[in-house]
Amino acid sequence: MFFSISFLVLSVLPLCGAVESGIIGGNEAKPHSRPYMVSVQINSVHMCGGMLIKKDYVLTAAHCVDNIECSGKDKLEVVLGAHNIKQKESKQQRIHVKKCIKHPCYRKKQPQNDIMLLKLKTAAKPNNAVKVTDLPKKNENIPARQKCSIAGWGMTSKNSAESSVLREVTLTVQNNSLCKGLWQVYFDTDSMICTVSDGKKAFCQGDSGSPLICGNEPQGLAAYTYPGDCLNSDYPEVYTKISYFLPWIKQVIG
Repeated sequence: MFFSISFLVLSVLPLCGAVESGIIGGNEAKPHSRPYMVSVQINSVHMCGGMLIKKDYVLTAAHCVDNIECSGKDKLEVVLGAHNIKQKESKQQRIHVKKCIKHPCYRKKQPQNDIMLLKLKTAAKPNNAVKVTDLPKKNENIPARQKCSIAGWGMTSKNSAESSVLREVTLTVQNNSLCKGLWQVYFDTDSMICTVSDGKKAFCQGDSGSPLICGNEPQGLAAYTYPGDCLNSDYPEVYTKISYFLPWIKQVIG
């Protein structure tokens, strides 16, 4: 009965990804301790996170640009080397996006294949605040109960004002079969990862595309939480599994 009711609720509520800002229940990150982190901005407003995987490529979530035309009048940029995105820090690099390359099977407002590459107009200049991160070497499952971390810019609590500095939080990987049972058609066990929702710590609006780091490798991209309630303790938070998409990523970036 619970599964059927939950499916009915999900079918009439819009499935919301993170489109504003927020790490809840975490701490301020040490400045530039995550030099791969990217702020994806539209018209100079932070919308999503991302990571630098090549000097001229950023990996993020496809739904971050659902409401704009990448080559249209909106100005799509990435900010690298940032800690406080509300200030013009000396180590920041602001680079325009040349092209949005969504996964060919992604469909707007659907959670599957929610992954995108941003081709930058100019290459990033690596330094101690800006570095390319390595991708996973092969497609493998992340064991349940493993501790992972995610960082982003935004709320420090539900309905709070946004934080201008990068914040981070440690989360625990949830069993995929449990996530499938709860999220049903919205969760794919092969191409997604989920983390335990304890009602206290979470990623939220604006953290879509931010990498989930397990060990020293990025394993997921923040994709979606329960509609309107990032701290809902009944529904695990969901990520696009990066290693599942390695063949496509390598084909695009060469």
